[in-house]
Order: sequence, then C-alpha cells, then structure tokens
Amino acid sequence: MDTPRPLARGPARFPSGPSAMSPATRSKKQPAPIFVPYDPNTAGVPVVIAPSLLSSDFAWAARELARCRRAGARWLHVDIMDGHFVPNITFGPPVLKKWVAAEPDLFYDTHLMIEHPMQYAERFVEAGSGLITIHVETVGRPRRELRALRRLGVKAGVVIKPRTPVREIQSLLDEVDLVLVMTVEPGFGGQALIPSTLNKVRELDLIRRRESLPFRLQVDGGINAETAEMAVAAGADVLVAGNAVFANGDIAGNLRALRQALARIKPT
Repeated sequence: MDTPRPLARGPARFPSGPSAMSPATRSKKQPAPIFVPYDPNTAGVPVVIAPSLLSSDFAWAARELARCRRAGARWLHVDIMDGHFVPNITFGPPVLKKWVAAEPDLFYDTHLMIEHPMQYAERFVEAGSGLITIHVETVGRPRRELRALRRLGVKAGVVIKPRTPVREIQSLLDEVDLVLVMTVEPGFGGQALIPSTLNKVRELDLIRRRESLPFRLQVDGGINAETAEMAVAAGADVLVAGNAVFANGDIAGNLRALRQALARIKPT
C-alpha cells in the first residue's frame, strides 16, 4: 500500500474572509459560498440537491458534470466504495481529480464507504474534495478522525447506516460540519427509501435546534420528488439524489421537478 503523500500547500480552496484575497480579487464580486452552515438562530438554510455521480453516465463524465452545473447544481456527491465495507467498488482519487479539473468551481462531497477511511482521506483532499464524510461504523476514535480531516482543510462529516442509532454519534455533533443519515443500506443506487430512517433525521434536527449546533443534515438513498418532501419535512437540508437526477438523461428537467416538489412544502 502506498504511503499517503503530504498535502500540497497552496491557496485555500474556499477563502473565508478578506485576508485570504488579494486587493485585485477583493474588488470583484465574489460568488456565494457553496457550503453554508445551518443557522440555529433562524432555524433554516436553503435546501441543497446534490446529484450523486454514482448514477451518472461514466462514459460521458465531463458532459454529465457540465450539465449538472448548467442546471444549477453546485454541490456534487461522490460515493467511494471499496468492496469490503459495502459490496461494491466504485472509483478512487485519480478519477475525482479528473472531475475536479473538468469542473473546478463545483463542491465535491466525498462519502467514504470504505474500511480504514483515514488511510485514503488525504488523497481525496488532494484530488479536490471539499467535504469528506466517514462512517462511524468504520473508525475506532471518530472525534480524533474528524479533527484530522479538519486539519487537512476540508469540511468533516459523519455517517450512520440505517440500523445505527443516533446515540452512536450524539457526542460528536459539536465536532461535525454535516451528518449524513443513510436512508438505504449503502452499496448500491436505485433503492427505495426506508421510511423509519427519517425518525433519525427528526431526532438529529431536534438536537441541533435545542443545542444550537450548526451541522448540516444530509440524507442519501431513495430520494425522488415524493420522498424529497418527506425528508425536508423531517429536517433534512441536503438531499443526495441519483436516479432522480440522471434517469432518462434529462438532468435539467429532473432537477427542476425536484425543486418544484420542494417549493410545495409549507413552512412549519
């Protein structure tokens, strides 16, 4: 196994203030940040639909990325599988690096469904990940690992599978930028959402409101126009959608349908 290379030093991928920009850059209008923390004071953030590249057409990857961007998607979800933690294999850092080179202004949310995720995390950061999520089921000291991710300069998130209770991560909620609740068993796309998993979304949303915690709340699995409404009503604010975005090749139309479904949700 190769030893992970030291993280290349360079300008911050997401500068956080005027000190990170040159005078020439400050004179121009800056784009809005893609990752916005949950604001417990206003109890809300814009809902993000994150197309899952696992469902895209790999033979036309650059085209698929560009079509997502043109359809208004700025946050993309990248599923990394190793054939051990989950019964499937996807892709590694070299593929992600090519995608980032093709569309460098998008936010790449990298979900490590792998054993020993910290052996590979730095390589995915070097490839261009803006957020890395790790499964609590795969690490022995998750708080230490989350802090290590932050030191690499990316957002850090924790994931729980459908059968893992919220109590397994409750002590970590002050350490994370995002919590991902798997609403299907990880490993394959195209599954139906497990309704009982939304109870965990409700529980986590109540905790972050009660304790004024800024983590985003993401769901992944079985998201479509109908279940998107259910997930957001439960408290989710980042929706990973695969087949619902890429089915039939109409990325723009499918994203439009999802956004229209979310627009029907009445404020609570």
